Amino acid sequence: MRLGVLDIGSNTVHLLVADAHPGGRPLAASSHRTVLRLMRYLTPGGAISEEGVRALVDAVSRARDLAGEEKVEELLPTATSAVREAANGAEVIARIEEALGQPLQVLGGETEARFTFLAVRRWFGWSAGRILLFDIGGGSLEIAAGDEDLPDYAESVPLGAGRMTLAYLMEDPPGEKAVAELRAHAAQVLEPIAATLKGAPRADHVVGSSKTIRSLARLAGFPRNGWSGTPRMVLPRQSLGQWIPRLARIPAAVRKELPGITPERTVQITAGAVVLHEAMKALNVSELEVSPWALREGVMLRYIEELGWS
Repeated sequence: MRLGVLDIGSNTVHLLVADAHPGGRPLAASSHRTVLRLMRYLTPGGAISEEGVRALVDAVSRARDLAGEEKVEELLPTATSAVREAANGAEVIARIEEALGQPLQVLGGETEARFTFLAVRRWFGWSAGRILLFDIGGGSLEIAAGDEDLPDYAESVPLGAGRMTLAYLMEDPPGEKAVAELRAHAAQVLEPIAATLKGAPRADHVVGSSKTIRSLARLAGFPRNGWSGTPRMVLPRQSLGQWIPRLARIPAAVRKELPGITPERTVQITAGAVVLHEAMKALNVSELEVSPWALREGVMLRYIEELGWS
C-alpha cells in the first residue's frame, strides 16, 4: 500500500510518501517539505501566533492535497515539540485536525525518541549491537540507547537547534561569547543524562539522525564504506569542534555556501553544532555514524508492523 507520513515539526512540515507492505522495507516514492521554523512565531507567552497558525494550517493543507494527488491510501500525521509545548497547543491541534479531516498523533518526547530509535535499529540491523542515538530537531534533542528494537533508555530535552538559536544565538554572527553561554547551558542540561548512562554498557555504534546532523556530517565529516559497500557518513567530535568557532564568526547569509548547509539550516546550524558537540562530549563519544532513517521512517515502520500482525 502507499503510505504517507506527515511530520509537523519545529522547522518543517514534511510529507514522506512510500510504498510499503508488511515484512518489507518501505520504498520512498517522494518527499515534500515546507520550511516554517515555528519557533519564530512564538509569542512571549509561549503560544504560536495567529500568523504562525495560519502558515502551519496552509502547509498542512498543501501536504494533504499532495497526498491525495499521489494516491496515498493511509496518511499518518504526527506533531512533535513545537505544537506539543505551545501554550495554545490544544487550539493549534484542533485547527490542524480540521484541515486534515482526521486525528493528529501528538508525540511526547520519549515516544519521539523511541520511534526514531526503531528506524535506526532497522537501518543498521541486529548485528550493530548496542546503539546510542542522538537526534536534534528544532525544539528538542532526543537521546536513546539500547540493544533491541526499542531502547531501554529514551530521553528528550529542550535543546533543539531552533530553540537554542532564539535563546542564545540571535546575533548574526553570534560570536564566541554567545557560543560559550550556550555550551554551558547545554552541558548543565546534559549532566543528568550523562550520570544516568555512565554505568550503562558501552555502545557498539553511536548514531546521529535528523537533517541538522546530516548537514553537520557533510560539513565536518567524511564517508566510510558500509557493510554492503555503500558509503556512510561519519562525524568526528574533534572535527565538529574545530568548525564551531568558524560558524560563530560567519554570517548566516554566508553559511549557506558551506558544504552540506542548506538555506533553511543556515540560521540554526551553529546552535545545532554546539548542542551536538556538547552531547558527544558529555557521553564520551569520539565519533558518530549518520542514519538516513529517522522519525518519519519509524512511524511508518511501526504502522506496517501493526498491520502485518493484525
